[in-house]
Amino acid sequence: MKLLPFMNWLGEAKNPTTIRADLIAGITVALVLIPQSMAYAQLAGLPPYYGLYISFMPVIIAALWGSSKQLATGPVAVVSLLTASAIIPLVGDPGAMTEAQMISIYAPLAILLAFLVGTFQLFLGVFKLGVIVNFLSHPVIVGFTNAAAMIIGLSQLNKIFGVSKERSESFVNDIWGVIQQVPDHTHIPTFLFGASAILILWGFKKYLPKIPGVLVAVAGTIVVSWMVGYEAMRPGAVVGTIPEGLPSFTMPTFDLDMMGTLITSAIVISLVGFMEAISIAKAMAAKTKDRIDPNQELIGQGLGNITGSFFQSYPASGSFSRSAVNLGAGAKTGMSSVFTGVIVVITLLFLTPLLYHLPKAVLAAVIIMAVIGLINFKAVIHAWHASKHDGIASIVTFVATLGFAPHLDKGIMVGAGLAILLYLYRTISPRVAQLGRFEDGTLRDLRVYPELPTDERIILIRFDGSLYFANVAYFEDTILAAVADKPSARYVLVVGDGINEMDASGEEVLRHLIERLRGNGIFMVVSGLKRQVLDVMRHTGLYEILGSGNIYATEDQALSAIYDQINPYGDEGNFCPLMPEKA
Repeated sequence: MKLLPFMNWLGEAKNPTTIRADLIAGITVALVLIPQSMAYAQLAGLPPYYGLYISFMPVIIAALWGSSKQLATGPVAVVSLLTASAIIPLVGDPGAMTEAQMISIYAPLAILLAFLVGTFQLFLGVFKLGVIVNFLSHPVIVGFTNAAAMIIGLSQLNKIFGVSKERSESFVNDIWGVIQQVPDHTHIPTFLFGASAILILWGFKKYLPKIPGVLVAVAGTIVVSWMVGYEAMRPGAVVGTIPEGLPSFTMPTFDLDMMGTLITSAIVISLVGFMEAISIAKAMAAKTKDRIDPNQELIGQGLGNITGSFFQSYPASGSFSRSAVNLGAGAKTGMSSVFTGVIVVITLLFLTPLLYHLPKAVLAAVIIMAVIGLINFKAVIHAWHASKHDGIASIVTFVATLGFAPHLDKGIMVGAGLAILLYLYRTISPRVAQLGRFEDGTLRDLRVYPELPTDERIILIRFDGSLYFANVAYFEDTILAAVADKPSARYVLVVGDGINEMDASGEEVLRHLIERLRGNGIFMVVSGLKRQVLDVMRHTGLYEILGSGNIYATEDQALSAIYDQINPYGDEGNFCPLMPEKA
């Protein structure tokens, strides 16, 4: 942990060339962030201007105390949706509330959630527990992200068409209700604003990618909305009045009952948000040749969320799109994010009246176009080809997330739980191969090459897995079954190159197995054991029980020693089918 990690790049940031590059990048990101943040706040169930509140303190603090120089922190689509899914079941649909009710009932829980998320992330970072995010495997995140992106996009349809949407325990039913209203109740002016914004965003991304299309769409629709009097065309919804000035410094509302209720959602948001942030940071670091410290990044994200919660922010995370803009605009250090935060502060102080006539349908279009890039079914197919278990975990997470919507945390917990169970299943029954000598001198699996020469006096087994409490019974049963199939066997050679570790249960079973086999006139020999396994054997006395004469570096050395015991004088025709020269 570094107390002042920004000192690593502060000297570089003082260079005039670097300052200019960071300033340009900071302004560019701010132009994208301001409309995006308002859209994401709407997605989180908050008034749009809360997106501006999350766009300066978390952005600046995460940049100063994180390890990435280009990671752009702030509101993101998935975390915004997770925030809504955590709070709506507790207080109801914010769409049915007045703005005053949202501020007094809904917003305090979102702010408390930011504090809990930040506290959990800071705890993980300080105690160097960033490895815990590995419990959310990549296939699970892929399945969740695809489903969440679809849910986010569909959740904005009612705003594009200007129709109402119910919020119930079934997201699918809610969307079906929206679709049923579209033919007869679409509000044409609203639809025109939403559709135009989508076309502008798509066109600029495809043909003019260097120009921030979101800024063009927002500025253009604000002007048109003002000129045609869209606000008066009920139900024409605009952003409306944004309180001028910075949010006040206020302690989050620490309600113990609510904290207990929100803690599960806070953990999920912490892990999912950090997974997204660290993935982006690592991808950029590969291009810039910088070093990323996951634990320091957790500290930066945690401090950003904690600090933000005192300035009325909901949970923030690293943004893929804005980080790409930041890097592409030439950002050199974290000062680019500081400049972004300053631009947002200036907007809150002086420029909020300019946003009054912004149609909410345009914010919905911004969200839809932002999440389209998150849909990636090829990644699910790739996971399936890499490992059927990973593919199953990804697909189940996708289906569960859709099925449990709007309770997205349940979907990802189902996926994470399944991934862990499938991993345990693989380790409980690892690959065990009885071996024969291939013509090129290597040892191969008899199930694949059943015609390979073997020796009835020797059982040759390779165990590809760690020996620990969950699979030692399988290990024991496999060897005893092989002994039963070869009643004339006198030696069991365990090729242990694939055994990475052995716990107390593994040592105990191996000890009893050695003694049991010796009682039947069969000797166990091992080869290729790693140092950490040998250390366990030495510390427990198993090394002496097995005997140094039965422990070899390679399987060929072990086989040579076994054949010396079987044929000490070259009797029985020196029959050694498992030795390389006899292959």
